[in-house]
Amino acid sequence: MKVAFITLGCRVNSYESEAMAEKFIKAGYEDVKPEEKADVYVINTCTVTNMGDRKSRQMISKAKKLNPNAVIAVVGCYSQVEPDKVASIDGVDIVLGTKNKGDIVEYLNTYMTKKEQIVNVKDVFRDKKFEDLKIEEYQDRTRAFLKIQDGCNRFCSYCLIPYARGGICSKEPEQVMEEIHKLAGHGFKEIILSGIHIASYGADLKNGWDLVRVVEEIEKIDGIERVRIGSIDPTFFSDDVIEKIKKMKKLCPHFHLSLQSGCSETLKRMNRHYTAEDYMNIVNKLRQNIKDVSITTDVIVGFPGETEEEFNETFEFLKKIKLSKTHIFKYSKREGTKAADMKEQVPGTIKDFRSNKLIELNNKNEKAFISKFIGCKMDVLFETNFENNDDLYEGYTANYVKVVANSNENISGNILTVKIEEAKEDYLYGHIMQ
Repeated sequence: MKVAFITLGCRVNSYESEAMAEKFIKAGYEDVKPEEKADVYVINTCTVTNMGDRKSRQMISKAKKLNPNAVIAVVGCYSQVEPDKVASIDGVDIVLGTKNKGDIVEYLNTYMTKKEQIVNVKDVFRDKKFEDLKIEEYQDRTRAFLKIQDGCNRFCSYCLIPYARGGICSKEPEQVMEEIHKLAGHGFKEIILSGIHIASYGADLKNGWDLVRVVEEIEKIDGIERVRIGSIDPTFFSDDVIEKIKKMKKLCPHFHLSLQSGCSETLKRMNRHYTAEDYMNIVNKLRQNIKDVSITTDVIVGFPGETEEEFNETFEFLKKIKLSKTHIFKYSKREGTKAADMKEQVPGTIKDFRSNKLIELNNKNEKAFISKFIGCKMDVLFETNFENNDDLYEGYTANYVKVVANSNENISGNILTVKIEEAKEDYLYGHIMQ
């Protein structure tokens, strides 16, 4: 029996798909690529945007075409918020939400016996326990994602994630440390801590643990050379936190601080918990205290009520702050959110114009940031071949700059020093030092 996973959305979904795939493999299934013919297709969905919903439906249709007799299981955020709609799609046999993915093989066995559609979506606001989906066997040996937190209590006016994931919940610190020791034993050099709102890690545990303490404990583990934090709320970086992390040896100087808008009035309508000035101050403090720190972000254009003046504030803000990379998203109306009912929805043509303008600015800022390292020596964790070239390898620096270098031997999984010679559009090229 063959199983294929189609994963949409964030890194948390990717982690959970890998954990579910491992459960299938232990049950005797062969994990195949999503474009191959399989007996079971698991579609791990996203609902952040309308496009996420649309892609989820497209993937269901695609799986059914690949094998009309296959069992289709739909899990994740889209099925959590729209279980009835998902269940009504032709060909869907199993519908699970975001809380019971760990039991997917058992649900499949039940379906195979009874041949009756299964819909089991739990109330995420009642079931606040962290679902401990573990990965025991890893295929990769360079960077490992580790989900340590789930849920969100922020309720941004454009976002459905709190309704899909529920309130905040954290993985017990003993389990976090146990899993990291295993990863070290498997030969991993870098750990990426991830979650839906990872800055809130430990707030529900009441045992004194927080995200800073997790990193402090990882610093003591032999074999792990880098710790990277996934996307994080900028308000996490208080003066006290910055004072602690600047002393850390393994914490990567790269932080993805979600901005969403450089205009405080827009941020207020988004129900973000900071102003543009707050964000600027946090970035400045990080730059003052952490050498070569890289700050990346997300920005939404065309949020309801965003005037030309407000957009220009965002543009000038990004022009001034010069972040190392900005991901631009056009606002997508999500039914069930406060923003969907707001007046003054911005036309698509204006969103396109504003998006293109910020993309052009990002390209300049990104090139300027990476160009600063020409002539420098940088430690790079190499991962894989670059563009299928056997003599070129690509990897990332601690501050998350992609570097390409020549090598006659397989250097995947190794941290090597590279002398940077040239800056391309979005990566650096150099030669490996002896």
